[in-house]
Amino acid sequence: MQTFRALITEISPEGKASTALKSLPFTFLPESDVLIKVAYSSLNYKDALSASGHKGITRNFPHIPGIDAAGVVVSDLSGKFQTGARVVVTGFDMGMNSHGGLSEYIRVPANWVIEIPTQLPTRIAMQWGTAGLTAAMAIDALITNQLSPNMGDVLVTGSTGGVGMISIRLLSHLGFSVVALSGKPALEESLKKLGALRVISRQQFAEEPLRALYAMEYAGAIDTLGGNYLVQVVKRLQYGGSVAVCGMAAGVELPMQVYPFILRGTRMLGIYSAESPLSYKHAMWEKISDVWAVDLENICQEIKLEEVPFVLEDMIAGNTSGRFVVKI
Repeated sequence: MQTFRALITEISPEGKASTALKSLPFTFLPESDVLIKVAYSSLNYKDALSASGHKGITRNFPHIPGIDAAGVVVSDLSGKFQTGARVVVTGFDMGMNSHGGLSEYIRVPANWVIEIPTQLPTRIAMQWGTAGLTAAMAIDALITNQLSPNMGDVLVTGSTGGVGMISIRLLSHLGFSVVALSGKPALEESLKKLGALRVISRQQFAEEPLRALYAMEYAGAIDTLGGNYLVQVVKRLQYGGSVAVCGMAAGVELPMQVYPFILRGTRMLGIYSAESPLSYKHAMWEKISDVWAVDLENICQEIKLEEVPFVLEDMIAGNTSGRFVVKI
């Protein structure tokens, strides 16, 4: 029987999750349109949660995690893609309740798949992955809501994560003045090399006395944290400023009044790349491959499939930064 290698998360009778590299039969993959030989994947916090057995991310085990994958089409029952076409899959249900990209092969619906732009190498597509796509969508939303480089500073929270670092790099590339919010002082110089003009302390930011409104500091913001950090960000936006909201690492509650929205006309823009329409994802990949192309090599580390479980554990512990590209 033909087999393939994949990382598989299993739950013991005692309820403990474990993730290991195993050989699996092709019958383990779901019946679907497109069979893809994966060349690269990348790691995201959702992958770490799935591999830890988090039922809010993945309900059924055993399970192959991985919300990102890029590779070549082996076969396509839908007829949409030719054999050998270079493709990328990010989000939708892959790696959550459908088997994911930390695997030599995936089988997914045709309407999850995008052909990689000609000028974009497969490996670079996975340097961006879901994190980069989310950052690009956040910046696109801010620009659509009238943010421009001459309006003032743009704040990026969670700045040492994948979304945060790519956001800083891309905003700087586009001419914006970027301020990074970070809880990792050791990475301050790295953030400045990416393009942040200033780095402010996450702890100091969180400990500011509570007020209905603060001085108007930021023309816009990208928030990956949520909770009280997002509240603080909204209260500091300039008149008409927007914050693109794409994470909830620090909480899901927003204990605040409506003053910033009524008195300053501020806006919260929800960003969720996973379920974005395929046409919009395609438009973002075209931008990433062309006018928004930036070098992410300095924030990416390439690892092997067998190294992934250890990195996912470090992610859960908060001991990682930047992006991990997985060579399959």
